Amino acid sequence: MAKDLNIFSMVHLKIGVKEFCTTVDTLTRREPNSMLAAMFSGRHVVHQDPETGYVFIDRDGKHFRHILNWLRDGVVPSPEEFSKYSELIREAEYYQLLGLRDNIQAFLNKRKDDDQNTEKLGAELARIDIIKSCIKSNERIRLRGVNLSGLNLSNLDLTNIDFSDACLRNVCFKGCDLRGVNFNHADAEGAIFQHASLQSSEFIGANLRNALFVGANLYNANLISAELHGADLTNANLEAASLDKAYLMSL
Repeated sequence: MAKDLNIFSMVHLKIGVKEFCTTVDTLTRREPNSMLAAMFSGRHVVHQDPETGYVFIDRDGKHFRHILNWLRDGVVPSPEEFSKYSELIREAEYYQLLGLRDNIQAFLNKRKDDDQNTEKLGAELARIDIIKSCIKSNERIRLRGVNLSGLNLSNLDLTNIDFSDACLRNVCFKGCDLRGVNFNHADAEGAIFQHASLQSSEFIGANLRNALFVGANLYNANLISAELHGADLTNANLEAASLDKAYLMSL
């Protein structure tokens, strides 16, 4: 490959048996001190296959799309789409992508801290226990008085569960279906209900200090005597909701 490359030049890569197409700009802009940036900086002659035009790198290509996504957008893959972070760290080190390596490590450290914090909060059940209960039970699930502090229950169908008197501090209910759920007298301080469906749910006397209800649907919810000091109800639907005697200061 000649040295007259510009940032808009197309680059065809063959990583192991997998083929990729990108640009010089993508390979050189985000991590200018990487091996890939050096290869396509124009300072070196890069050998192409004379028939296909591909530049071959003798490396397993199964994770290279994540390498390109990082170089394009600065994105570290989420746990939902990727689990073998140790393998991706190894690839990042091979290509000398120190920014990617450091961002993955920071993410792993944060996840470890979150797991340790959840453990310290003393949750009596894990997310998988809640899922199994929902699958097995044909009746209303009763979790009265249990300690679920710090659990991530996001995006689950938890309709009609009885969480009354439960400790739900900092529980993440983001995107959950919580229609008809009983939260009466629960301690849900700091809980996250962002974009949750909470139609006809019951929060009588519940502690909802600093809870996050951004974009939540609280249609016909019963919040009588609830503690809502510092709660964020931005863009929440409160139509027909009962707020009698609810503590709303600094809402």
